[in-house]
Amino acid sequence: MNMLARVARFLVWVLVLSWSMWLLRRVLGWLLRKAEKPSQQSTAGFSATDATKASRRLIRDPICGMHVDETLSIPYREEGELLHFCSIACRDAYVSSMKRFVANA
Repeated sequence: MNMLARVARFLVWVLVLSWSMWLLRRVLGWLLRKAEKPSQQSTAGFSATDATKASRRLIRDPICGMHVDETLSIPYREEGELLHFCSIACRDAYVSSMKRFVANA
C-alpha cells in the first residue's frame, strides 16, 4: 500500500504542477497582450493608403548592383532611358564607361 500511495502522490503533484504552468502561461500571455496594446493603438490610424506610400520600389544600380529605394536614388536620363544609381560615384563611373564605349565604337 505504501508504493500505491507514493504513485498517487506523484500523480497529484504532476497534475498540480502542470495546472500551475498552464495558469502561469495564461497570465503571462494576458500581461504581454495588455502591454502590446498601447503600441498597437499608435499604429491604429495607419491606413491602407499609408501602407502603400510606405512600401517603396527598390531599383538595382547598374554599376555596383546595390538595391536602392527609388525615392532616394540618383536619377540619370540617357537617350530617353531613366537609370537610378545608389551614389554619385556610381553615376560618374557609368558616364565615364559609356564615354569609353562610344569612343571605341
